[in-house]
Amino acid sequence: MVVKRTKKAALETIDDARSRAERLFRERGGMLKMAEAVRAGVHRRTLYALRDAGVLEQLGRGLYRLADAPPLGNPDLVAVARRVPRGVVCLLSALAYHGLTTQIPHEVYLAVPRNAEPPRIDHPPVRVFRVGERAFAEGVEMHELDGVPVRIYSREKTLADSFKYRTTVGLDTAVEALRRYRDQGRMDVSALLRSARACRVENVMRPYLEATL
Repeated sequence: MVVKRTKKAALETIDDARSRAERLFRERGGMLKMAEAVRAGVHRRTLYALRDAGVLEQLGRGLYRLADAPPLGNPDLVAVARRVPRGVVCLLSALAYHGLTTQIPHEVYLAVPRNAEPPRIDHPPVRVFRVGERAFAEGVEMHELDGVPVRIYSREKTLADSFKYRTTVGLDTAVEALRRYRDQGRMDVSALLRSARACRVENVMRPYLEATL
């Protein structure tokens, strides 16, 4: 009888641990990094058990989300932002977010400070660009996607980056983005020139600006 009670108590403890972990996820918006969950008192074994039971889904290394949460509108950007909160979405990913390109990026383009440790992300695919201090800090905007704050470069900074990395994204992509920027309206030429100077491409961009805007 003592053995039976001990087993029953152990099962109740496991169930309690899983219930507490699930409750924590719901209180924190449905998504947590493993390190955050562990700091809040959730054991790694509990996370693995909830994942194996289908209660949690693993979005990437060390990042978990409730399986019954509403579908994410921007799962890749959200996953990268949670893993690399200081990184900034840039180039093709930012162009796509702002509606400045018809291309669909197959990896997340991410800017990090030049002296930062390279992020280690197994999923989604990430293309990292190390950027100098002035260019990195210019034009950073905070957007809330699926309840998660995501740092994305402004339209103007993204245009300047596109011309700076024109051999990477293609000059035709940069020119197309500039035309779409004009067609969207809400042009801020002073911000565009400021970003061009920060990226040291003012002379490169000027002929295209004069022809397009």
